[in-house]
Amino acid sequence: MTRRAKNGDAKGLARVHVDSWKTTYTGIVPETYLQDLSYDNREKMWERGIDQGSERSSIFVAENTYGDIIGFASGGPERTKKYGYDGELYAIYLLKEYQGQQIGKQLVQMVANDLVEKGFQSVLVWVLADNPSRKFYESLQAEEVGKKEIEIGGEMFEEIAYGWIEIEALLGKIKR
Repeated sequence: MTRRAKNGDAKGLARVHVDSWKTTYTGIVPETYLQDLSYDNREKMWERGIDQGSERSSIFVAENTYGDIIGFASGGPERTKKYGYDGELYAIYLLKEYQGQQIGKQLVQMVANDLVEKGFQSVLVWVLADNPSRKFYESLQAEEVGKKEIEIGGEMFEEIAYGWIEIEALLGKIKR
C-alpha cells in the first residue's frame, strides 16, 4: 500500500533511508560514510521534513502487509533552477527485498500525480552516475539533462539529472 507520509512515520523513513543507502551504495561511496549513517539522525531529519512540509512538496511511503514502511519517495519544486524543469523527484528509496515488484513505479506515480495537482509540468531527478538504479529512470524514458559533482564522505562523485519535459509523459510510461 502507498500513501502520503504522516506524523509518526519518521522512524520507518529513517530505517529505509539508511538501509537503502547501505545496500545501494556499498562499493560506490566510502564505506566509512555508510558506517556512520545513523537511524537517529535520519529520524530527526524526517521528523523535521514531515513537520515542515510545504504546500509545494510531499513525501509518500509504501508499506508491507504488516504496516511497516518499506520505501518512500519525495518531491516538490526543482531546487537548482538551472535546467528549465519546474518539479523534482527529490528521493526514492526502497528496501532491496521489495525492489522489482513495481512499488518504485507506484511511488514515482504518486509523486508525479501530486506534482501535476500542484501545477507542475516537468520533473527531473538526480542520481549518482554509478548507481545501478539509473536503469529504472532510463526504462521510463527519462532524458539525461545535466551533470554535476557532489561530495560524499570526502570524495567527489558525478551525479546525473534525468528529466521528463512533460510529467504526463512520465505517467504514461508508468501506466504501461
